[in-house]
Amino acid sequence: MTTGNKTPPRMLPAWKALENHHRQVVHRHLRDLFAGDPARAERMTVEAAGLVLDFSKNRATDETISLLCELATQAGVRERAEAMFHGELVNVTEGRPVLHVALRAPRDSLIHVGGVNVVPEVHAVLDRMAEFSSRVRSGQWTGHTGLPIQAAVNIGIGGSDLGPRMATHALRAFADRDLSVRFVSNVDATAFVEATRDLDPANTLFVVCSKTFTTLETLTNARTAREWLTAVLGEEAVAKHFVAVSTNADGVREFGIDPENMFGFWDWVGGRYSLASAVGLSLMLAVGPERFREMLDGMHAMDDHFRAAPIERNLPALLGLLGIWYGNFFGAATHAVLPYDEYLGLFPAYLQQLDMESDGKRVDEEGRPLDVDSGPVVWGQPGTDGQHAFFQLLHQGTRLVPCDFVGFLEPLHPIGRHHALLFANLVAQTEALAFGKTAEEVAAEGIDTALVPHRTFPGNRPSNTILADRLTPWTLGALIALYEHKVFVQGTVWGIDSFDQWGVELGKTLAGRIAPELEAEAPPELRHDSSTNALIRRYRAAVRQ
Repeated sequence: MTTGNKTPPRMLPAWKALENHHRQVVHRHLRDLFAGDPARAERMTVEAAGLVLDFSKNRATDETISLLCELATQAGVRERAEAMFHGELVNVTEGRPVLHVALRAPRDSLIHVGGVNVVPEVHAVLDRMAEFSSRVRSGQWTGHTGLPIQAAVNIGIGGSDLGPRMATHALRAFADRDLSVRFVSNVDATAFVEATRDLDPANTLFVVCSKTFTTLETLTNARTAREWLTAVLGEEAVAKHFVAVSTNADGVREFGIDPENMFGFWDWVGGRYSLASAVGLSLMLAVGPERFREMLDGMHAMDDHFRAAPIERNLPALLGLLGIWYGNFFGAATHAVLPYDEYLGLFPAYLQQLDMESDGKRVDEEGRPLDVDSGPVVWGQPGTDGQHAFFQLLHQGTRLVPCDFVGFLEPLHPIGRHHALLFANLVAQTEALAFGKTAEEVAAEGIDTALVPHRTFPGNRPSNTILADRLTPWTLGALIALYEHKVFVQGTVWGIDSFDQWGVELGKTLAGRIAPELEAEAPPELRHDSSTNALIRRYRAAVRQ
C-alpha cells in the first residue's frame, strides 16, 4: 500500500522556511513587486497543453516560488504522482489504485493494475460507448414504438451527474441540438418533473448512472422514470428506453435493463474523477464520439505535462502550491474560480466537488489530526455577472480571497464588441485586484475628503489568469485535468488521502433511519436529540393534515 508523505507538513524544513519567509514578505505590495521587476510577468508565465498560466499577480517573490517548490519536493509530490500513474494503491483508506489518468491514455499505453494492463479494457468501453452514441445520434437506435430518440436524461448524483452535466453545458456549441440532453440528480421530485415535463416517453432515453446501482437518490429517480415511461408504453418498453452505467450487472438486470446495454467502469475510478469513463456517456450522446475523444486528448496532454514538467514550470503544481501559500500562511479560507465564458457556468460548481470532496479532510493518511488547514471553500460564478454580485467584497472587503480567472482569446460567437468587452473586464479585474487605487489617487481626482476612504481600493489581492485560444473539447479536458492534479498536489503536501469520501456517509446513513420514521403509519418511538425529534414530528403532522 502506497502512502504519501508521513511527516506532518509543519515539520518539513521547507514549511518552517516558508513561515519565516511569510513574516518577511507579508506586507509587500504587488505594486512594489511589479515596479521593481519589469520582467516579472514574462518570468511568471507558463504554457502547456494549450493553456497559459500567468501567476505574476500573486503575493509571491522568486524566493516564495522556490520555497514552495522545495516544499513539494520534500512532501514527495513527484514520487506520489509516479505511484499514481503506475497503478499503486494511492487511495490508502480503501486500498485502491487511483487511475483516472488511464481513462484518457492512448491505446498503446501500458498501465497495470494487479499485473493487468487496463488500457485495452478502457478503450473497449469507449468503443462501445462510441458505437451506441452514434446509433442514437443517427436515429438507428429507436424506442419501443420505432421512433428515434430525441431526448436523453442522465439520472445520477455527485460525480455521476456534475461532471457530465458541467461538460455538456460547457460544450453546447459542439452539441447536436436535435438531441436534448438533460440531467436529474436531486431526490426532490421537482427535478424529475421539470426535466421531463415537455418530453414524450416514446422518444426519450434514460441513462441511469450509478456504480453500485444502489445509490438512494439515483434509484429513487430511476424508479420514478420507469413508472413515467411504463404508464404510457408498458413494461416491455424498458429495455429500449433505459441504459445503465454501472458495475452491478445483477442490479441492472433486476431493474429491467438488458446487461448488454450496461457500460461498466472500475473501482479505481472515483466518482468526481469519472467524467472520462462511461459516466460521460450522456456527454458523448450530446457532442459525439469524436469530440469526446478530443476532450480525452486534452486531459492526457495535461497528464503528460504534470508528470514530466519540473515543479517550478508545472501548471498544476504551481496552482496547488500557491493555494497552500494563501490557505496555510495567509489564512485564506476560500478560493474563487471566475470563468469569463457563459458556457463554463457550471465549472465552479464542478470544482467545488472536485476540491472539497477530495481535500476536505481532518486527518492525514496515518489517521492523525491535521495540524494545518486543508482544502478551501471553492466557489465562483461567470464574469461579468459576478462583478455585479460579489466583487465588492473581493476588492474592498476585509477577507483575502485568492482568485483564478479563466478566459479565452477567441469567442465561439463573434458578435460586435461583445468578446472585446468581456476580455477587457477579465484583464481589468485582475489589474484592479492587484494594484487597487490609493487614497492619494482618489484625492487627486477632487473627490470629497469624507468619501476618499470609500473610494479607495487597497489592492494586493492575488489572482491567477488562465487563458486558452478558444473553449474547445480539448481545452475543457486540459482545464479539468489541470485542477485534478492541482488538488492532488495539495493533498500530497497535507499528507491526506484525496480519493476517499467517508465524510458523505454519516448523513446518508442517518437519512436512511429517519425516512421510515417520517413515513410510518403509527407514531414511531423517536430516539434522536430533541431538535431532530421535533422536526420529525412537525413533518409528520404536516403531511397528515
